[in-house]
Amino acid sequence: MNGTRPTRMMRTLAAASLLACAAPALAALPTPEPPRFEAKSYILEDFNSGTTLAAKDADKRVEPASITKMMTAYIVFSELRKGDLAMEDLVTVSEKAWRTGGSRMYIEVGSQVSVKDLLYGMIVQSGNDASVALAEHIAGSESSFADWMNSYARDLGMTGTNYENATGWPGENHYSTAADIATLARALIDDFPEYYEIYSVKEFTYNEIRQYNRNKLLWQDESVDGLKTGHTESAGYCLVSSADRDGMRLISVVLGTDSKRARTSASRALLNYGYRFFESPKLYDANTPITTVRPYKGAFDELDLGVSKPLFAPVPRGRSGDLVVQPEVPKTILAPITDGQALGTLNILLDGEVITTAPLIALRAVPEGSLFQRLVDEVRLMIGQ
Repeated sequence: MNGTRPTRMMRTLAAASLLACAAPALAALPTPEPPRFEAKSYILEDFNSGTTLAAKDADKRVEPASITKMMTAYIVFSELRKGDLAMEDLVTVSEKAWRTGGSRMYIEVGSQVSVKDLLYGMIVQSGNDASVALAEHIAGSESSFADWMNSYARDLGMTGTNYENATGWPGENHYSTAADIATLARALIDDFPEYYEIYSVKEFTYNEIRQYNRNKLLWQDESVDGLKTGHTESAGYCLVSSADRDGMRLISVVLGTDSKRARTSASRALLNYGYRFFESPKLYDANTPITTVRPYKGAFDELDLGVSKPLFAPVPRGRSGDLVVQPEVPKTILAPITDGQALGTLNILLDGEVITTAPLIALRAVPEGSLFQRLVDEVRLMIGQ
């Protein structure tokens, strides 16, 4: 190319060629229907893209039981990140926390327990008493903490969720959906990787009482590293699972099965289905040039556009070579432009349908050009050049 920079079309063709070269040698596998099992609702998602691979009534409001504690943990993690809470902080156990029914880590009223122990007791042992103690310590009361939970849920886009408490105790207006829970699971893993590892802990001992993680998939599948079980008589048996195999992470949410064994086998079947029949190749790294545009009236004649974080596209296994890259940018882009400014959309298509999108951002700032540059570009725009 004699040192010249590639044009937008050249970059797009190069990207398409890259995808074609990445195609596996094996023929694409036919994608069967998801496994069948009895549950109120379920969803299987690709973690990196958030794409749904299988679902049943994923937007149906259901009782989340102890799956609720995922949001309680999310807020605790947030407070730890902000520095408003520390693992070594001591929490005085109230009578309300001590009397809370259901699953427990057996903390004593009036005792002081570290945030770390309460966090492990809530996540590993699913302790309702630990959940209430943490909620009261952070927000003053469990009801105030529930308001926080609902605020966080709105911020995460969980439009089908409402919390009344920090434990998952049944309530008339305490509900969620499989889709919302998957959203929360992705946020937990993505936002707090330093704390997410607690979900893979298989046992925890407090007050000389050893208890085991109720997520039996942790013992049955070494790729599974979380997340949370739940059960009440009205909710049935529930399980949120996450697994990572060869860099592809999946999240499954199974709600309302009739036994512990059923929730485990259903979750395992969903995960195996996802890994057997889908792949999620990384198409682009963050902040790498994908296409090039001309910024009019700017100090530079060319501007590279890319994506702000790695872009993945889940497809039926064997079909990554059939993906088509389609950048969409305005015909006229005017300076000044800030670094990271969204200037278009990158569409990834399969069989003519968009399967994932990402904003195209400026990979550098473009200040306004000189008076002469602005006048020249003004003329070019007038004559449509």
